[in-house]
This record gives sequence, structure tokens and C-alpha cells, in this order.
Amino acid sequence: MRRHKIFGNWSGSRVLFFAGAILGLLMAAGANAPVSAAQAAPAPSVTQAITTDTDYLIGPGDAVQIFVWHNADLSATVAVRPDGKVSIPLVEDIPCAGRTPTQLAREIEERLKKYVQDPTVTVIMSGFVGLPSQQIRIVGEATTPKAVHFRENMSVLDAMIEVGGLTSFASGNQAQLVRVLNGRQTSTTLRLESLLEDGDLSANLPLQPGDIIIIPQSFF
Repeated sequence: MRRHKIFGNWSGSRVLFFAGAILGLLMAAGANAPVSAAQAAPAPSVTQAITTDTDYLIGPGDAVQIFVWHNADLSATVAVRPDGKVSIPLVEDIPCAGRTPTQLAREIEERLKKYVQDPTVTVIMSGFVGLPSQQIRIVGEATTPKAVHFRENMSVLDAMIEVGGLTSFASGNQAQLVRVLNGRQTSTTLRLESLLEDGDLSANLPLQPGDIIIIPQSFF
């Protein structure tokens, strides 16, 4: 019977091969290096302000609530399309991927001025995915493998809580943290069992946007 534990053995070469394969797919998809939120954003336009590293940048798959003050017919809750755009009544194909909610609100206001006098727009996030460069991906023998949005000061422990820990088949102390630094792939061994089962906080490493945690299966 398969059980789950809060927190299993591949050889080092197999783990690194798997890591390289995943990194190659991500790089081909355009997530080839972890960058700060400010670097991920496009160059600011007249309707945009400079972002900081802690600003949330909208990404494909996010859900946004757009409120147009005193114009309920123009307000909508929409999902960001794979092309990074949204559409609302009167205004179509608004680019929003890589922008903050405030920047998107100002852009919508500019576009609505053709139809509404002095429009006031508020954008509220109702579902978070974020840009690929802002995500942490946890794959392998996690209870619920998935990509989670990076948060400031996020650690390995935070990521493992997000995925519900490890399965009973996980080789937690053979997990790998894969990161791209200056265009080069690096790999660091994680001691997830020591962290989650024994409470060894020395195994709780800080994470960076774009990191991948690979959890291999233990072979008994």
C-alpha cells in the first residue's frame, strides 16, 4: 500500500541527465534563465512604471478581475491567454504578461478613454501562475508535483509545503536543486528527508526564481 510521508535511489548521473533534459525543454520554451521580476518585464512605456524585484508580474494562465468604476458592463473577470493578452468589452487584445496589475490598469484606462470619460480601473489578481521565470518547479516523487509562484525569501521548506511533502517512494536525500547561473546549469544535492523528517534546518536552502527541484524514486 502506497503511503505519503512529509518527506527515497537514483545514481548521480541519472539525476543529472533528467535535470538536463528538463532544463533543455524549459530553455526551448523561453525560460532559459532565472531572472528577477524587473528583468522579466518589458521596457516601460508611458503607461508603465519601473517595477521592483518584489512586484508581481502577470503571466499566461493568471486570472484577473478588472473593475471599471461606475461601468459594471465593462468590468470582467478574465484569464490571461497563452499569448499573454486579455480582452474586455470595448477593448480587445490588451498585452498584460510581464506587467504588474497596476500597469495593466493604467493601460486599460488609456484605451477606454476613447469610450469613457476619465475611466478609473482597478485590477485585482484572483489566480496566480506568474511568468515561467518567476516559478519554482517541483517534479518527481512529490505528493503533488507542480510549478509554484516564487515568493520573496522562499526556501526549500516553503516549496515542499506547497506540494504536500514527499511520497513513500521518494529518495528525499538524493533530490537535486537545478539552477542556471550566468547561462550555466548547476546542480546541488538536497537533503529533504533530513529537513522534513528530522527537522535539520541546515538543509533548508534559499530558492531563486526559475529553480527546479527534482525528487528521484528510491529503489528498494
